[in-house]
Amino acid sequence: MGLFFAPSKEPTAARLSREEQAKQVCARCPVLLECREHALAQPEPYGVWGGLTAAERRVVLARRRRRESELREATRVVAGQRRIAG
Repeated sequence: MGLFFAPSKEPTAARLSREEQAKQVCARCPVLLECREHALAQPEPYGVWGGLTAAERRVVLARRRRRESELREATRVVAGQRRIAG
């Protein structure tokens, strides 16, 4: 468990090494994707889940939100064009 969560006031080099070790464990895990999706859906604010750190999960979530927003906008544009053409 200690491999996946940071102790308080962990030095940066130690954190990076620990996170890399945790990711190596995750890479061999048969439920990696399920674990990752759980951490993204919650969202889990700490630790390595599904092979991603908390910072990496924030990036994934931001990208998903941006992509979903772009898809909604594209859908609105297409619907508007159909009304005009129809």
